[in-house]
Parts: sequence; C-alpha cells; structure tokens
Amino acid sequence: MAPSYRRALFVSDIHIGTRDAQVDYLLELLGQTRCDYLYLLGDIIDIWKMRSGWHWTGSTNALIERVCQMAAEGTQVYYIPGNHDEMLRDYVGGSFYGVQICHEAIHETADGRRLLLIHGDEFDSVVINNRWLAHLGSWGYDLLLWLNRHFNQLRRRLGFPYWSLSAFIKGQVKNAVNFIHGYEQALIREARQRGFDGIVSGHIHKACLRQIDGIQYANAGDWVESCTALAEDAQGQLSIINWTDELRQRRSQPQSAANSVAEAHLAGTHLADVKKAA
Repeated sequence: MAPSYRRALFVSDIHIGTRDAQVDYLLELLGQTRCDYLYLLGDIIDIWKMRSGWHWTGSTNALIERVCQMAAEGTQVYYIPGNHDEMLRDYVGGSFYGVQICHEAIHETADGRRLLLIHGDEFDSVVINNRWLAHLGSWGYDLLLWLNRHFNQLRRRLGFPYWSLSAFIKGQVKNAVNFIHGYEQALIREARQRGFDGIVSGHIHKACLRQIDGIQYANAGDWVESCTALAEDAQGQLSIINWTDELRQRRSQPQSAANSVAEAHLAGTHLADVKKAA
C-alpha cells in the first residue's frame, strides 16, 4: 500500500515502556505515513512507570527506529516532554538523532494559522500542586488499563475488534467530564492571550477537534486507550485519525495491515544497518 501524505502529524501519550502502550498500532500508522512535520506531544516514554518495572519489545525498538528514520529522511520531528517523561525537559534545546527536544512548539498550517503546541500538564492543577494525588490517580488509572487489556484479550479470542473499556468508563464519570471541560477552557484562554489561532495538546487522553470561541482547540488523544492522532492535510485542514476504526474499515484487505507492520520493521532494520555502516 502506498504511504499516505500528511503535511503534519501530531501524536501524544504513547506511554512507551508500559504493557498497555499500543506500539504495534502506531508503528503501522507511521509505516504508512509520509509527512513534513511530526510532533510528539509528551508522555511518549513513561519514565514514571519504568522506575518500578518496564515492558519493552522488538516493536518498541522498531517504533523508535522508525521515528529516527523519518527525521533522517527530512521530516522535522519535535519532541515536547510531558509529565511522565519530564526528565527529558532537562535536554530542551538539544536533539537526538534529528529529533528536536523543546518545551513547546509553534506550528503554522498550510493556510497560515499559528498553533501553539504543548503537552498540557502545566494546566492540570492536580499534577502541579498535588503530585501525590496525581500518582494516586495514576494507580487507579492503571487498574482501568489492566481491565481494559484483559477485556480486549477476550474480545480478540471471540473475534471482536479492539474497544476501549477504560475510555468508556472515564467518559461516563461526571467529574472526568467536568475536568476535561475546565482543561479545554484553560488552554483556549492561553492561546487567545498569546495571540495564537489555536492550540494542540495531549495529556488527558481525549482526542478532540473543535472551534471554541473563535479558537481552534485540538487534542491528539493517546496510544494507550483510543489509538488516535491528529493530522494536517496539504491544504491546512486538521482531522482526527482513529487508527483502530481505519483498520476495521480495511478488514476486506486483511494483508494490508500485516504488510505495513512488516515494512516498518524492515525500515527499522535498514536504519540499523545504515548506522552500523556509518
């Protein structure tokens, strides 16, 4: 399958190093995508969880190699650390295999709009002021993810596609809905005060794209629950990619997804050979 062209791709909250990171799905997407800009909007590597144990596979290596390969091929790759990989904020201003590390970024769309790009944890008062509460919330979230993982293992055995139980439960909780609304309003105020046309973040694992009071608000979602990203096309229009939905639509061509994974692994292997030769 020919790669899709997207002028920019925005990815957040992969949580590499945890068992629940949907690395294979993201590897498929990047293997089928060519873009001018790739923005990694924080919580890419979950250093919080890796301190107490980590999950690392060959697909994880292939994903990292694929990102580096994209940078080597000319894609401008920016990494904005979040709260789960905040250790990398010490390296803001530097680069790693062509991946530029920055506190925030400004993206100009093809139609001339200026977007502020952040992770978003700086607008989460729980994370800022009550770190121990944030970790307690993280423990509860881990329980949801454990249920989600085993629930989907059962669905796969029965022949059903992936479905996010944890995202569904969160969406039914009134406090979570109220928090998301307050979070969105805080980001909109920030964009307006700083003179931007819009703002793109991650952090809350809730993909969204809408106009709020004349400001474009976008959230790239995550690769733990929903497998979503944000994309800009050649004309500057933004859209949400729901990768598992796209895969379901391609069920009539079952080999396409498998081939894309193989291509991504081969691409990573080739990059490793190039490094050795260098």
